[in-house]
Amino acid sequence: MGFIAWIVFGAIVGWVANVVVGGKYRRPQGCLVSIIVGVVGAALGGLLYRAFTGQEKTWDFDLPSMGVAALGAIVLLAVLQLVQAIARRSSGNRP
Repeated sequence: MGFIAWIVFGAIVGWVANVVVGGKYRRPQGCLVSIIVGVVGAALGGLLYRAFTGQEKTWDFDLPSMGVAALGAIVLLAVLQLVQAIARRSSGNRP
């Protein structure tokens, strides 16, 4: 995939992950954050895919690749939200 395709792919995957993890009460995130979450999530999804299946994932611009990348981005956002919640509770700022 080319550089522009990675940016578009990352933006789409980051947005999907934000919708899934945030649900009805999600905070909108900017395009740059969506791209970063999508690209890092794609890398994380590839690592998870390889760890669970033992096979490498080829990164073509197709639906299975988007699913693996979205799964990685969802895991990434869920872990980040968990860390933020723990940090808020330990600092005494309860929601």
